[in-house]
Amino acid sequence: MPTSIPLCVDLDGALWQTDMLLESLLVLLKESPLSIFRIPFWLVQGKAKLKLELANRVRLRVASLPLRAGLLEFLRKEHQAGRRLILITGAGSQVGQAVAAQVGLFEEIVACDGEVNLSGDHKTRILVDRFGKRGFDYAGSHDVDLDIWAEARKAVVANNSDDLARRVKALCEVEIVFPRPAAGPKAWLQALRMQQWTKNLLVFVPLLGAHQWRNSSKLGAAFLAFLAFSICASSFYLLDDLLDLEADRHHPTKRHRPFASGRVPLLWGMIGGPCLLLASILVALSLSPAFRLAFVGYYLLTLLYALRFKQLEILGILTLAALYSIRLVAGGYEAQVAVSDWLLVFSNLVFLSLAFVKRFTELQLAPREKSDGLKERGYRVSDLALISAMGVASGYLAVLVLALYVTNPTVTQLYQNPAALWFACPVLLYWISRVWLLAHRGLLYDDPIVFALKDKVSWFVGLIALVIGVIALPK
Repeated sequence: MPTSIPLCVDLDGALWQTDMLLESLLVLLKESPLSIFRIPFWLVQGKAKLKLELANRVRLRVASLPLRAGLLEFLRKEHQAGRRLILITGAGSQVGQAVAAQVGLFEEIVACDGEVNLSGDHKTRILVDRFGKRGFDYAGSHDVDLDIWAEARKAVVANNSDDLARRVKALCEVEIVFPRPAAGPKAWLQALRMQQWTKNLLVFVPLLGAHQWRNSSKLGAAFLAFLAFSICASSFYLLDDLLDLEADRHHPTKRHRPFASGRVPLLWGMIGGPCLLLASILVALSLSPAFRLAFVGYYLLTLLYALRFKQLEILGILTLAALYSIRLVAGGYEAQVAVSDWLLVFSNLVFLSLAFVKRFTELQLAPREKSDGLKERGYRVSDLALISAMGVASGYLAVLVLALYVTNPTVTQLYQNPAALWFACPVLLYWISRVWLLAHRGLLYDDPIVFALKDKVSWFVGLIALVIGVIALPK
């Protein structure tokens, strides 16, 4: 028999696994970075004022936000049993109405009016005035909801914290608990994308190219450079994922990322990113002034890429390639080894080809029914053929540069058997051709660097390249 007691459901953290305020702040940062400086002036006027200003400037697509599946299924069953469901949220009424329309279960919406922040004491007062003490049940997920549960008849807890569940039980009867995904080590490793640290091994290339890998002091300096870039890269990946939440949620694989799926709270990423950046700066400060200059340039270019360049056709791809090359140059600075023009040209072309294949794969995975394809990256589905042509051409030009390098007279001064290097050309040609062939077949789902780390054929190709280097015997 259906109960006459209404169930009031909180939105942030309960019905969906995210925070509307933080989502809005991130969209504002991406769309209008300078507006971020106005936030303190809105906040001093109260949190309700901040939410109102954000609501007037930011339009979130609530349909893409991650709903808590277990709680949603429970609400459907309660609704079918005739129970009255009420959505109560500190977000604006437009958001509340959009969520209610999406879910299709709520009879009423109580939302923030821009004057009073609908949270804590204010929310408790509204519910008690409306339904009376013990006249309602409440579904929430945070400590701030404890005052509400103290006045409620029953509690629905959307949190797997044993401490919170114990404190709620001391206040009222707990009807059911819905655990939220725990942000364990695996989720954090995925968020930090430590597999991408392999890209920073490029700082060792100038040292290897100059045949000075036996110099322990230079090798140690290169390792610190690798560490600085790697920690900085993880801080950037946190920022990039936070700014790309909506795009990731529409992607077939990226929607499972920790922030997009709601497995890791947005606030943790917003705190973790700056902390990691600070740590990388401290490491960089222990290195040479030349490296520090390259490091600053790397981060500024990375920031520009995250905020704007990635949305621009061609420029975003060129930026990705440039970020690879900066690692090479910085590694040369720190190891006090000159980076040859041959290496710079060769690496730029290889990285350009990989950047093109990255965009090609993303565009190929975009919903084919959308003519704009990958709008947030500045590309359309009709661009696939051209992107492919430019990417393959870049890769083949890299092979040509390698062949020209082998014929250069200076090579005989660096290697005892320089003719062996000729075999590196078909090996590189094979690998680049195979990567693009797999991409065209729709079999390349990862970043090309990540793909290479998982691909047995790529490992075999790398082994062959290593054998060729050994046969050439550097002097």
